[in-house]
Amino acid sequence: MSTSDSGPYAPGVDRSKQAIDGVEVGHRLIAAGEYELAIRAFNRAALANGLDAEILSGLGTANLELGRLGQAETLLRRATAQDDAWPEIYNNLGVVLMERGKTAEAQQIFRKAFALDNGESALIRDNLRLALAKSENTVNTAGQNDNYKLVRRGSSDYLIRPTP
Repeated sequence: MSTSDSGPYAPGVDRSKQAIDGVEVGHRLIAAGEYELAIRAFNRAALANGLDAEILSGLGTANLELGRLGQAETLLRRATAQDDAWPEIYNNLGVVLMERGKTAEAQQIFRKAFALDNGESALIRDNLRLALAKSENTVNTAGQNDNYKLVRRGSSDYLIRPTP
């Protein structure tokens, strides 16, 4: 058997290079639609670096994509309680709350995200508008379609759009 580069065996591991950060691996796996693997990568990163807002947000986002809204809400709430939380985390928590039917609380969360972002994100602004419109239309919603779909935008941002 040959040990050359053209052989049938996988190349060896180059231990002189630094490993890719587990958080980066988790974000790449989310982008690839591999949510269970992303959860594992974020958990490994948490063991190595501790739980910070980015890891909690990544775990929450992966659970959100898997439809585990209760777990996603818990993780995203923990992420917003961190000192290093940023507006996108509040936005994603607002999306979870909208999906769970907690429109009034989602409005407050979207408003906080909008304020933290200084109104610069069109995504957060659109989500806030939708939450406000949904609460204004609660009087006459008997025949309306209340199914919402999460549309992925960027690495971990979501926009709520009504399904047809």
